[in-house]
Amino acid sequence: MRETATRIVRLTFDEVVVPAHPGVINSTGLDRPLHMLPSGGKAGWSLQFDELPKLLVRLELADGTVGWGEFYRDHDWSRVRAVSANLLGEDLLALRLQDLPIPLCREYDGFETALWDAYAKHLGVPLHRLLGGAVQERVKVGAWSSHRTVEEVGGYAGGFHEQGFDCIKFKCDLEDDVLGWCEAIRRDAPGMKVIFDPNQRWESSGDARAILRALEAVGNVLLVEDPLPRWQLHDYARLRQFTSIPIVRHVSLPYVSMGQRAHDAIDALMHHAVDGFNFNAGLAKFKQLDAIAEAAGLRCWHGSEVDLGILEAVYVHQAAAARSCVWPSDIFGRMIRSHDLLEEPLRVEPPYVRTPEGAGIGVTPDLAAIAAHRVSEQVVLEEGG
Repeated sequence: MRETATRIVRLTFDEVVVPAHPGVINSTGLDRPLHMLPSGGKAGWSLQFDELPKLLVRLELADGTVGWGEFYRDHDWSRVRAVSANLLGEDLLALRLQDLPIPLCREYDGFETALWDAYAKHLGVPLHRLLGGAVQERVKVGAWSSHRTVEEVGGYAGGFHEQGFDCIKFKCDLEDDVLGWCEAIRRDAPGMKVIFDPNQRWESSGDARAILRALEAVGNVLLVEDPLPRWQLHDYARLRQFTSIPIVRHVSLPYVSMGQRAHDAIDALMHHAVDGFNFNAGLAKFKQLDAIAEAAGLRCWHGSEVDLGILEAVYVHQAAAARSCVWPSDIFGRMIRSHDLLEEPLRVEPPYVRTPEGAGIGVTPDLAAIAAHRVSEQVVLEEGG
């Protein structure tokens, strides 16, 4: 096989587990697992996200260029090895970045990140240049929490407010006193906005209407994301007519096993079901989703799975290059997890984060921290090895 400088010659993987800081997910005494997808033999909503492993990949070219990638939590090793075998020996410059030779799967974006990072480094440009260039110098971000008690929530939000954050996002369901939360936040963090994400667990439009009407009176809710089951688009449309609080749909392409696709955004628009979007997607697909939202004149933000530093840095590049991405993005992993596995964390200047500089993703993985959080031996796949 002809040797080229940009030929993929090695992929090295590190499987890591990075726990959350104590007390930052839920209030003490509340046990509300957040991983929505089934994992192994366990059903969805049965595992906490920081219990699950994350996979980092170091992709090396023949000329020594290294592209880094980070996978979403709970990867499938069999698919990782199969895709790796197909990529080894390929010339990076011969690949179509918007249509990589990888099947549709949850592992796609981890490989895509490493390939795009290596490509941008080869060209000597920051990652956002491959997306058309940054249209904003810094990206709006918010604070985050899962479920909280009414007694604690005001002080918790107030701590972020003192740092300069002007919005906080909560996970919630029908058991939570979200009205009490908002009243406490209005008292302890005046001017701070709230995003609620029930993850479809307000169950019916009747339940949702009662909650929304009460929240309108408090006046500090920025928007509500996925209040009802996703298939109830007609009820989403009716909620939009009922309430002054924007209703938002989460389109998360990593949830490929749940059937989520880019056309879900178009479907929501056709049903007049949303005021905007939370988009989760890889580099090429996020650009596509941003184009849909921008053409419709709607806003979005970049979602996450409370990720580590490599993936969050990619999110900043994506958001910086997206005109529709103006709501606070879910880029708060360093606030939640005990380490981001970077030598230098992202430059968060509340309520914004700066776009990383330099070629590629623009961050440097901390090899010592990766080793300290590694839970499996390195898996190295090398042509002929």
